[in-house]
Amino acid sequence: MSKEILLTQAGYDDLVKELEYLKTEKRAEIAEKIKVARGFGDLSENSEYDEAKNEQGLVEQKINELEYTLKHAKIVNKEEMQAHGINVGSHVVVVDEDDFEEEYDIVGATEFDPFNNKISIDSPIGAALIGHKAGDTVEVALPTGATMKLTIKEVA
Repeated sequence: MSKEILLTQAGYDDLVKELEYLKTEKRAEIAEKIKVARGFGDLSENSEYDEAKNEQGLVEQKINELEYTLKHAKIVNKEEMQAHGINVGSHVVVVDEDDFEEEYDIVGATEFDPFNNKISIDSPIGAALIGHKAGDTVEVALPTGATMKLTIKEVA
């Protein structure tokens, strides 16, 4: 049985766009690279051809992954999920023990982007926050073995 993949609507839409790009533009681009590389002669010693074929394989693998993700995706309803506390789609503001404030968007595992404060429900912080509400203090088990406490200031 396959695992349900939780996505926000925006995350789902981004994956659909990426899949469409790979299937149309990127495939055509690689096909052209292969065609040009074939014109260079002997394929057994043609690094351009080998590189284009490798790129083709990587793109096809990515297409398969995206199709699997979209097939098993469950788009979360933000309002419905928030009734049960923090979950995918929640925007949270937390304060650590040193009064440092941080904001996070809680997303599914395929949407995480730590550079834009989008953390996965599978990350240590994300997992610790799931199900909690504003005012709660949670303890986060860090990969180093240490722990930190976060107080949830706001959930939107």
